[in-house]
Amino acid sequence: MYIAKVYVTYKDSVLDPQGEAVKNAVHRLGYEVITEIRVGKYFEIQVAAKEEAVAETIEAICDKLLANVNMETYRYEIEQLEEV
Repeated sequence: MYIAKVYVTYKDSVLDPQGEAVKNAVHRLGYEVITEIRVGKYFEIQVAAKEEAVAETIEAICDKLLANVNMETYRYEIEQLEEV
């Protein structure tokens, strides 16, 4: 069994209005040293597949469902879960 941790964010060239709103709120709290905040999505996906198929499966799910590849980028980490 594996767990994939997937992080999806807007591409640098795409305006992130939610990130801008959070940055403005942080500035109002007095943290002017913050220059940029990007908001994204985080997913944890458990995968019951052979090791060689895990990355391929996660890649396909990200491309087809989790990320709008025109506007967003994604990265993921895969860890093997310990058997109990």
